[in-house]
Amino acid sequence: MRQNSKMMPLLRFVWTCWKLNLTGAMEFRLSFLMTAGMMMVNNAVWIFFWGLYFHRFPVVNGWELQDVMMMWAVSAGGFGLSAVLFGNAYRLASLVAGGQLDLYLTQPKPVLLHILVSRMSVSAIGDVLFALLLYGLFGDRSPLGLLKFALALLIAMLIFLFFVVTTQSLAFYIGQAEGIGLQLFNAIMTFSTYPTGIFSGWGRLILFTVIPAGFISYLPIGLLREADLAFTLQALGMAGIVTAAGLWFFQRGLRRYSSGNAMGLRM
Repeated sequence: MRQNSKMMPLLRFVWTCWKLNLTGAMEFRLSFLMTAGMMMVNNAVWIFFWGLYFHRFPVVNGWELQDVMMMWAVSAGGFGLSAVLFGNAYRLASLVAGGQLDLYLTQPKPVLLHILVSRMSVSAIGDVLFALLLYGLFGDRSPLGLLKFALALLIAMLIFLFFVVTTQSLAFYIGQAEGIGLQLFNAIMTFSTYPTGIFSGWGRLILFTVIPAGFISYLPIGLLREADLAFTLQALGMAGIVTAAGLWFFQRGLRRYSSGNAMGLRM
């Protein structure tokens, strides 16, 4: 009972942050629509080229057009949800290097959660809408199919989010880490949009360990199409490992943080 009494105010705080972020984004509606729309157009270009490719080669190592479309839906949707709901993850390194965590450290809220929910990526809303559109066109719209798609999005979101938290937290240890954080994010984002069947040997091993993009890109096969229990448990396990690693790496790095002596006010 006492735990529930502590959890409810925290959930209300997170919900309030999300509403304020969306309200702020919607203040300039034309800019909001153009930013989100351009991201959808950018993703659609890639889908167009994949469509041309599969028109000529209907099956590639067991992957069909529908599988690739759902791969993009899971990847874009997982990233989009992480950037919309926890947008500050992608600029954590600059906050650390600039000594801008003081404001969050003085608040009676979990530091990492407070940081993550304090910002929203407007362009990532386009990714979420694009993922839903692809699911509507190519996905299994049955209740079970919807549940599996939701689980796939959750797994992808957690892997994206806490992989980025881990890489961005390098700023606690090496100072300016924006560059390496961006490069590692680009790596997991890029490889999560290519069928795992085209990789083998060391490349495949890296995609299922160091840069766990393979667990994201294989979800359309191992969860949505075949419902492979072993792979699903492995994907959930990897999501849990990446989440735990991100939380641990951030908390350990936070002990090394030096204040930027910045004054700020957050309403």
